[in-house]
Amino acid sequence: MPAMPSLFISHGGPNVVTDESPARTYLMGLSHLLPKPKAIVIVSAHFETGGVAVVTDPAPGMIYDFGGFAPELYEMVYPAPGSPELAERVIGMLDGAGFAPYPLEKRGYDHGAWTPLKLAFPDADIPVVQVSIDPNRDAAWHYALGRALAPLREEGILLIGSGHITHNLRALFPVMRHGNEPDPELTEKVNAFTTWFAERFAEGDREAILDWKNRAPFPAENHPTDEHLMPIFFAYGAGGDSPRVERAHSSMQYGFFAWDSYLFH
Repeated sequence: MPAMPSLFISHGGPNVVTDESPARTYLMGLSHLLPKPKAIVIVSAHFETGGVAVVTDPAPGMIYDFGGFAPELYEMVYPAPGSPELAERVIGMLDGAGFAPYPLEKRGYDHGAWTPLKLAFPDADIPVVQVSIDPNRDAAWHYALGRALAPLREEGILLIGSGHITHNLRALFPVMRHGNEPDPELTEKVNAFTTWFAERFAEGDREAILDWKNRAPFPAENHPTDEHLMPIFFAYGAGGDSPRVERAHSSMQYGFFAWDSYLFH
């Protein structure tokens, strides 16, 4: 059986589940790009801890970690089971790589996990194990986190980093909620940033990618804080030493909110 690719997705707000968009269409068709996973290990930008935590919960509940959205979104559930057995394996692999992980017995699915999974795997019949990011650690640390778990792909386990290729909410909310005009200058900066990543991935320039804060154009304008980009480095590391990188989706919302997704084969 060929190895499962690893995956980075831009997950958006919870309304990606209900509102028509190219990104929603892509996520709904994602299962057709992959074999059906035996299990999923997902890193979400909304699961932040010091160090790395692994959820051992056999039946994770729901976390509605958002405000100001349609009432129906607060009633949705994604009842996929957890997998304590896989979680223990993940802990062992990360421990062997020097990460000193720790278990969390109870933690629900935040919207960085449940909204894309609800679209991509709506039957909720695939076990899911959640792994945290550490917002105080850099790209290289999260890349190494993915590398430590890369062997799971050989067993048909899908490793997902769920974040966003750009994440300037200070610019987004006035446009999304109040109908303000998007800033054309910001659109140019987003395009420069996302194009830089696409080109560096195509070239296999790992050194530049992991040094993104110094080398990518307009890092602060695209990521005022780093946490939503860290999952891409996890997915990149999970792809192995020199993965073939596929920009599986690229679209823009409100003129500047980018939704890139990558497969690492």
